[in-house]
Amino acid sequence: MSTAVVIGVGPGLGMSIAHRLGREGLTVALVSRSDTRHAGYLSALADKGAAAETFVADVHDPGRLLSTLDTIEARLGPIEVLYYGPGAVDLDAPRPGPITETTADEVRSVMAGVYPAVDVVNRVLPGMLDRGAGGLLFAGGLSAVRPMPFLGALAVSSAALRNYAVTLNAGLADTGVYAGTLTIGGLVARGDIHELVVSHPEQFGGMPPTTLDPDDIADAAWRMYTDRDRAEEVFTVY
Repeated sequence: MSTAVVIGVGPGLGMSIAHRLGREGLTVALVSRSDTRHAGYLSALADKGAAAETFVADVHDPGRLLSTLDTIEARLGPIEVLYYGPGAVDLDAPRPGPITETTADEVRSVMAGVYPAVDVVNRVLPGMLDRGAGGLLFAGGLSAVRPMPFLGALAVSSAALRNYAVTLNAGLADTGVYAGTLTIGGLVARGDIHELVVSHPEQFGGMPPTTLDPDDIADAAWRMYTDRDRAEEVFTVY
């Protein structure tokens, strides 16, 4: 049985991706920085007949993250699909300032979420290339393709991750390995950021009430992987 890895799993898009991959018969390895919600995740997947295991690793600890991938392959077998979707925003951190006030230090700070994507690709891609099969999926923000000055440094890191993914897609042409990115503009239902916004309307009054359905996004991600005719799918409420 093949293995799929979901890095940065949360109750919104991460779990929808996990369910979609599980429906295809893949054993799903869920990776998040805390095990607080792992029991619930496993129960939800088991109820749908999906095989899954959970692992704890923070993308900001590259040594732990890469060793976790080693453990996953040792226990579950070769990784066929890897989804990289840790939250771009630290929910406990101050909101970013506008691009006109963005500093180099702020950019360096948010880019720390991009470097692990390169690390995990370098870890799993050689095996995929040897097998001539596999897929790499990324999730990023709409500011990568549409100017959103209020996001400041986050727009820079979103653009970097998107460019990495679509350029990787081009570089992998005719290898049997796919890479693609989900570019998301808006609140994703059931996700932690959605929960934060709806629970603090006084702070986020300008956010649109419309939400994106993570199950729809997960379905599109699977079609991207199987069709392999595009490197990007954009989802937005704006």
